[in-house]
Amino acid sequence: MASASGPAPLDAGTLGAYSARIEGELRGNILPFWMKYTPDPAHGGFFGEVSADLVVQREAPHGAVATTRILWTFAAAYERYRDPQYLAMARLAYDDLMNHFWDRTNGGLYWSVAANGAPSDARKEIYIQAFGVLGLSELYRATGEPAALEHAIELYRLIEMRARDHTHGGYLEEFTRDWRLETDLSRSLLSAEALKSQNVHLHLLEAYTNLLRVWPDPALRRDLRDLAEAMLAHIYDSGTHHLRLFLDPDWTLRSQDRSFGHDIEFAWLFCEAANALGEPALIARSRTMAVEIARTTLAEGVDADGALFNKAGPTGITDRGKEWWPQAEAAVGFINAFQIGGDPAFLRASLRTWDFIDTWLVDRRHGGWYRGVTADGRRSLDPKVSIWNCPYHNGRACMEMVARLSAVAAPPSH
Repeated sequence: MASASGPAPLDAGTLGAYSARIEGELRGNILPFWMKYTPDPAHGGFFGEVSADLVVQREAPHGAVATTRILWTFAAAYERYRDPQYLAMARLAYDDLMNHFWDRTNGGLYWSVAANGAPSDARKEIYIQAFGVLGLSELYRATGEPAALEHAIELYRLIEMRARDHTHGGYLEEFTRDWRLETDLSRSLLSAEALKSQNVHLHLLEAYTNLLRVWPDPALRRDLRDLAEAMLAHIYDSGTHHLRLFLDPDWTLRSQDRSFGHDIEFAWLFCEAANALGEPALIARSRTMAVEIARTTLAEGVDADGALFNKAGPTGITDRGKEWWPQAEAAVGFINAFQIGGDPAFLRASLRTWDFIDTWLVDRRHGGWYRGVTADGRRSLDPKVSIWNCPYHNGRACMEMVARLSAVAAPPSH
């Protein structure tokens, strides 16, 4: 294993060893952890909370964030490995989504349900609708299940009908159960500081990209193109190479914070969107931007141990903690930048981030990942399973890293 303090060698043997370790983490820890500890046999779906040492809070609410992301993760794993255990887990998530979270009266997905399946917070977050599109389209991609595609399309059309801002572009984000716009930010489920955010737009971009892969509809293509342009015009700051986090409906900036994890996640997800759209000029712009963001993130957001800090402001770091999900996104975002521009510093940054994950975040006693490392260097003992904690970021990072490391290590074809 490469030292977290020294440069990793970049030969094919080393890259192959990293790929094997990462795939082993995915299939030997992350996916088994979620299969073993999270299904709720009494109520269906998945436990709403499991502590760091595996104590289950059986009456904790179940969240649609977790269910939609479990659906995506295990559908994607099944698509790659064809392991029937992964398909069973994806179907469990699909049934949970349809039986407990789908609003048959007003349309869309609830935020959360009680452990017994009754709606506990029936508000409509566009964030959740986006992950519904993502998970359902991935299940269709993996299985060809027609109903999964039909539901994904239904959610996409609902988002366009209810949330599209036809005055200023982009999307409004938080709504009541019956789809009235929620303007009281003190009630925000996402701790929003304004009525628009980079986070919701980012995951709409990801969801629409995935849906377009399996359903090349002209209207969807136009909507994804409009979304990409709105993000380039209003959310990505080409001067600082950071994302603008919170904005008013007319795109007035409402936050000076910078999130390194979202920056580097956007860098590679925007490339995926551009590739799906297949427009050469947009692809070229996405590649330039991905390298710019990776270079800025590496210079401003990475600690000496290879890990990403949580947050900064215009004058420097404001949160020196190191949550799990930015590390997963950094591993992918840096190797994406290396694949575009060939700078070995990016490949080394990706591998050093993985070394940090391997050393600090993987729990070899109880399984799964710790939530992060605190500013004073302690592993977080926050719950491993919660409304927000799920196998999406780390599972997706592992699948992306295995594929990308294999491509990097492969000899060039002639």
